Amino acid sequence: MAFDLSKTLVVGVSATALFDMSESDKMFKAGLENDPASVIDNYRRYMQEREDESLAPGTGYHLVKALLDLNRHMKSGDQSPLVEVVVMSRNSPDTGIRVLKTIRGDQLAITRSAFTGGESVADYMDAFDVDLFLTTNVEDAQKVIDSRQCAAAILKAPPANAPQIPEGQVRIAFDGDAVLFSDASELVYKTKGLDAFQAQEDALQHTPLEEGPYASLLKKLARLQKRLPTGGKDSPIRVAIVTARNSPSEMRVINTLRAWGVYVDEAFFLGGVGKPKVLKAFNPHIFFDDQDVHLEAAANLVPSGKVPYLTNSGLAGLLPAPADQ
Repeated sequence: MAFDLSKTLVVGVSATALFDMSESDKMFKAGLENDPASVIDNYRRYMQEREDESLAPGTGYHLVKALLDLNRHMKSGDQSPLVEVVVMSRNSPDTGIRVLKTIRGDQLAITRSAFTGGESVADYMDAFDVDLFLTTNVEDAQKVIDSRQCAAAILKAPPANAPQIPEGQVRIAFDGDAVLFSDASELVYKTKGLDAFQAQEDALQHTPLEEGPYASLLKKLARLQKRLPTGGKDSPIRVAIVTARNSPSEMRVINTLRAWGVYVDEAFFLGGVGKPKVLKAFNPHIFFDDQDVHLEAAANLVPSGKVPYLTNSGLAGLLPAPADQ
């Protein structure tokens, strides 16, 4: 039966983002260095010997589980699920059996998968109607971002002492510039300084910001919220923006969201103050940001993903400025 996925949030997740596969990844990389001629056979044998050993959760696991749990809110007569998750792995079908067995053992409602045997999975985003792709592979994430087909993030390692994430509600936090919005304003800040940035954003406060790589995802989440039974603080999805913008540049963000017809539950305009304490209090299933200076601190507290710049972005290669936006 074919589903109309136009109203469904479709998340593609790599096996290494869904599960902790650091041990097998380390084994494969060591084989490439020491015995490249036999690395595939040795890896296949390694995975076959461990097929019945369940994999531990990875950085994206709790987000995926919480998103899939939203389908309990489907209404009678719904022709498509609220959320669909697709496992997209560079493993072969043979070496992917351990992944599939863990999915079944954990009773995750994931029915679609793609195993590409070492080839990039980035070419299959459109084929699976993916809105968000979570991966630990830098090349795949960059290729997806450059294609502008959907949002993509490179997940950081899980926090050493991950907090208990609330059940019954999905919490997602986004940075603003170069994530939800284009990188144009951030480029002004980094090349011309804070005063020029603030002056421009104040003058353009009624001009909506251009869409960034995660704008379509935010809009899809807004449509998803409308299919859910409750709103406000009791909504099964809660979205926050956590940005270093402050007055007067915050007005352009709020007006942009209005122009997009998007409702955001919480927004934090921090003016260069660190983000970790706010993120710890919000306690998201994941936080998306474009800058390592923010992600390195955040990833110690909450699951975090880096949003790559477009390869041809003016921000690519620029050194970070103090208290980046």
